[in-house]
Amino acid sequence: MGRAVRLSGVHARFNLLETVRVPIAIIGSLVFPALALVFFVVPQRGVAADPVFATQAVISLSVFAVMSNGLFGFGISLAESREKPWDPYLRTLPAPGIVRIAGLVVATGGLGILAILPVVFVGALLTEAQATPGRIALGLIALATTALPTMLIGIVIGLTFPSKAAIAIVQVVMFAFGFGGGLFLPPLLFPDWLDSVSRFLPTREARELVVWAVQGGDLEWWAPVGIASWSVVLLVVALVLFRRDEGRRFR
Repeated sequence: MGRAVRLSGVHARFNLLETVRVPIAIIGSLVFPALALVFFVVPQRGVAADPVFATQAVISLSVFAVMSNGLFGFGISLAESREKPWDPYLRTLPAPGIVRIAGLVVATGGLGILAILPVVFVGALLTEAQATPGRIALGLIALATTALPTMLIGIVIGLTFPSKAAIAIVQVVMFAFGFGGGLFLPPLLFPDWLDSVSRFLPTREARELVVWAVQGGDLEWWAPVGIASWSVVLLVVALVLFRRDEGRRFR
């Protein structure tokens, strides 16, 4: 167990170094969610001037920042790396599949948490969003926990499709989960049928959990159950696809 954790840390460190060598990849992840807040939330003074709605808008776009970072970080990067000669060499190293997946999750998750900082800064500066330091800390924990399903979806896409197909699929999934999960439009504006469907999406469940962690109130049972279910099922699927890919291409 200790060896697997140590190897996962090595994979995470080198994944981060590889990403940092292309600064524009990090800049895009940092800028886009904050720009969405500036252009779509700040001009709506009925939302930006209300502490409850403004805080929920910042939370929603923070969830979107982590989701998009995970989908692109895994779905596209993993698909591209599978087409490079370096990837077969990594497969020959004496480490189980969970080590590489855990390293990718840690590296991409760290960048995802970094991506929410501009959103929080813009929200604090240009809206009436507010939360206590303790609630912010709980929100960050909830955000990190609920990011796992979307990162695993990115891994599944990256292990299933070639890079050109992965780009299109990631974009479709990102916007479908963003709109369907209530990250761009508050769920209270949804019609009944869309509200019912969105409760099965990991982005809606993540939004509800982070809103509860930051603002308090009641937490619907389906949010934590859904996140846990998505995480377990997708982890199993990712490991199966990893082993299938290894058997198909590298033995």
